[in-house]
Amino acid sequence: MVNDKLKFLRKQLNEKSVEDWESATTQVKIWKGNGENIVFTNGCFDLLHPGHIHYIMEAASLGDRLVIGINTDKSVEGLKGRGRPINSLNNRMLMLAALDWTDLIVAFDQDTPEQLIKAIDPDILVKGGDYKIEEIAGAKYLLSKGGKVFSLGFTEGFSTSKTVEKIRNIRDD
Repeated sequence: MVNDKLKFLRKQLNEKSVEDWESATTQVKIWKGNGENIVFTNGCFDLLHPGHIHYIMEAASLGDRLVIGINTDKSVEGLKGRGRPINSLNNRMLMLAALDWTDLIVAFDQDTPEQLIKAIDPDILVKGGDYKIEEIAGAKYLLSKGGKVFSLGFTEGFSTSKTVEKIRNIRDD
């Protein structure tokens, strides 16, 4: 019985994670056809921390469905440098899929998610409070279509880069 339940949960998690944009856009169209509001956010989500959790929870509260764009491993390395990501794309997607607030996770290989945002065409676009609205990739596009863009609250004291640095410093001592 435990194995059956575990298999079911793994299947649910896998259904939330897609690497092809066509599957993601098809699902979003179904939700929109049902009158649901789609919220989109993105990030590397290399090491999930309380700042991420607060941010994802707040993003999900703004609509009916939360779609998360996640940088591929190649994209994270290009943005964050050698040695990143710490966790592989599949593991990062699994962690996000385990969160109840997450409805769909889709990977993107570009430096910004602007092309993915145009493909998904969400109703609401959000980023963390460390971004100004005019700095958010895809904001100009979404606002021109009548969508909404928010820069959410920022939880002080949490940073994946700082956590990685701290771990490296402990190891070097």
